[in-house]
Amino acid sequence: MDVSLLKESLIYLLCSAVGAFLWAPVLTKLLYKYNITRRSDYDHTLQGERKIKTGTPIMGGLLVIITVTLVTILFNWERKYTYVPIGTMGLAALLGAADDILNITGTRRRLRNLKHTLILIRVHKKWFMKIWHTLSLPWIAFQDFTGMFGSKQNRGLQAHEKLLLQFTAGAITAWWVYTKLGEHWHTLQLPFDGTISVGWLIIPIIIFLVMFTANAVNVTDGMDGLAGGSLIITFLGMMMLSWIEGLTAFAPLNATVVGALIAYTYFNVKPARFQMGDVGSLGLGALLAINAIAIQKTLLIPLLGFIFYIEIFSVILQILSRRLFGRRLFKMAPLHHHFEIKGWNEEKTVMRFWIVHGFAVIVAVWLALN
Repeated sequence: MDVSLLKESLIYLLCSAVGAFLWAPVLTKLLYKYNITRRSDYDHTLQGERKIKTGTPIMGGLLVIITVTLVTILFNWERKYTYVPIGTMGLAALLGAADDILNITGTRRRLRNLKHTLILIRVHKKWFMKIWHTLSLPWIAFQDFTGMFGSKQNRGLQAHEKLLLQFTAGAITAWWVYTKLGEHWHTLQLPFDGTISVGWLIIPIIIFLVMFTANAVNVTDGMDGLAGGSLIITFLGMMMLSWIEGLTAFAPLNATVVGALIAYTYFNVKPARFQMGDVGSLGLGALLAINAIAIQKTLLIPLLGFIFYIEIFSVILQILSRRLFGRRLFKMAPLHHHFEIKGWNEEKTVMRFWIVHGFAVIVAVWLALN
């Protein structure tokens, strides 16, 4: 193992953390100045004791996104390697930023649902409008279906719009990886010294993992410190794997993310000075997926992102249970709210989730080394 690479990575970590700490007060001041804060009129989770979070700045994830981007561009910019992860993170973060801003400044939207469309087809007096509504049925059905998995707020980007934009970002990334970066990126490494070449199938794999992991981190970002602390554990694990395997671009990149996340989480633990927002959760979720793919740990992403996957699966299972059986599987989803309603305080929930997640990441590292 290259000790010099570890030393270099730790320097990136320290410099990223110090840099993020230094400009965090500037970011906080700007978020307050432009009133980029949580509002009780659109955030349905701000109930009971959680109402104290009203007025807390969101988009604090910019601290990590901007720090990682600048440090990488200035000191670790390699077209064949770090170009793709930073680009993927940037595209997902832009989508998240748009949603964060529209949730605050946007107007309320009313979307036509499938039932309403069928009525219009039947009663509309103009034949060309009947045809238009008939042709729009697949889109409206897609909108209704994806709406089941989205939040109930009627501002900002809706679930179907987010998924399409995320698909676009994932497709651009997958195309670049497949056509520009060579066969190294087309293989999956199996535990216990096995590899499998998937060829063009890497394209749908990347699209799915980028979309799914970004949304998994997004739904986890619901308690002070939960997403930030869990991401530190994940990227620290990937930093160690990158160092062990001598990946000179990715070890410093993952270390840079860890450093920026340390600064972010310092300000995000309860009571949070700011919160991650979609700009951070979507951007860092996408980066988690693409970095794991880059270091050929694709099959270990469910363990490297364990708590995020548990959280998003709790949402999916809750929705399916309500739709199929008419009853809740959990008291509230995502899972951290279930335990909160059961009586766990926020600190207890976050710490226990960190511990469980840390154990899963250790298992992932062990499997990667076998």
